Amino acid sequence: MIIESIDLQNYRNYQKLHMALDGGTNILYGNNAQGKTNILEAIYVCCTSKSHRSVRDKDLIRFGQDESHLRLLVRRGNVPYRIDMHLKKSKPKGIAINGVPIRRASELFGIANVVFFSPEDLNLIKNGPSERRRFIDLELCQLNKLYVHSLVQYNRVLAQRNRLLKELIFHPEYRETLDVWDIQLVKYGKEVMNFREEFIQQLNDMIQDIHNSLSGGREKLILTYEPHTPVEELENSLKRSRPQDEKQKTTLCGPHRDDISFMVNNIDIRRFGSQGQQRTAALSLKLSELKLVELLTRDKPILLLDDVLSELDGSRQNHLLNAISQIQTVITCTGLDDFVNNRFKIDKIFKVIDGTVTSEN
Repeated sequence: MIIESIDLQNYRNYQKLHMALDGGTNILYGNNAQGKTNILEAIYVCCTSKSHRSVRDKDLIRFGQDESHLRLLVRRGNVPYRIDMHLKKSKPKGIAINGVPIRRASELFGIANVVFFSPEDLNLIKNGPSERRRFIDLELCQLNKLYVHSLVQYNRVLAQRNRLLKELIFHPEYRETLDVWDIQLVKYGKEVMNFREEFIQQLNDMIQDIHNSLSGGREKLILTYEPHTPVEELENSLKRSRPQDEKQKTTLCGPHRDDISFMVNNIDIRRFGSQGQQRTAALSLKLSELKLVELLTRDKPILLLDDVLSELDGSRQNHLLNAISQIQTVITCTGLDDFVNNRFKIDKIFKVIDGTVTSEN
């Protein structure tokens, strides 16, 4: 699959933009704060319906405007797709595929699979469990529509249960309805946990050789899914923790508290790893994600690299550039020196200056 072009209107700092992309490597370069990342974000929004850095749609709309339009032309084999997105400040976003409006954002998943790699991802291992859960959710939602359904239902039930726990102090008679929410929480929670465990196992199978190569054969990395509560004990754990849940007015056990462990040579690098080890493991994770997406979808994903090269040393840069040579990539950077030094093939170069993009070849 490849992205052929993207059109933006009143998106972030772009009043109007049309960009035709090459099927190989596309470089966006320019000084900081010119709008390079905004283009990557717009591609990601069109493919997943969500931004990687902003929760609210109105934050994506150009300052002083009430709405924004995005259009992405994608080709899978010989089949063209046109994704249109209409963002409004006061209403939910509208999405259409080939001119046909869709009701649920999940219908968008699978048309174009993207992997986003930003400098923040290099801190994935150092940061808290919520970042690692977000990583699982963002990737699994693109790959598995059943997971999307289970996760949405789980989050809905969890929110209702937490609301009920807060209201019990005013309405003690509602306590009996907790059982109803618990049944649903266990049902969807188990589905979410089973999908996550399978995904982490698949990633772990991929990551071994990649990390071994990146570390020069010195390190063995093992990924393990760490559920807060074992899947077979979820129901009993909910019952046991109910008094504490009522006291703290929130649900204390379930997949919303899960984590992933990263063990390098039997050492937990989340707590005891050096910054170099953590960054190498994060890079291995992203490269294995690329391979896994290709394996499961039988199509090469699109890689969005947001100024990552400047954060990596020479050997890791080479490894990353070698790994992405066969897939469509959109890269942002402040200069072209890294690519020239590595003799990396560049298919298309764009210069970005204050919301204006010009093609240089």
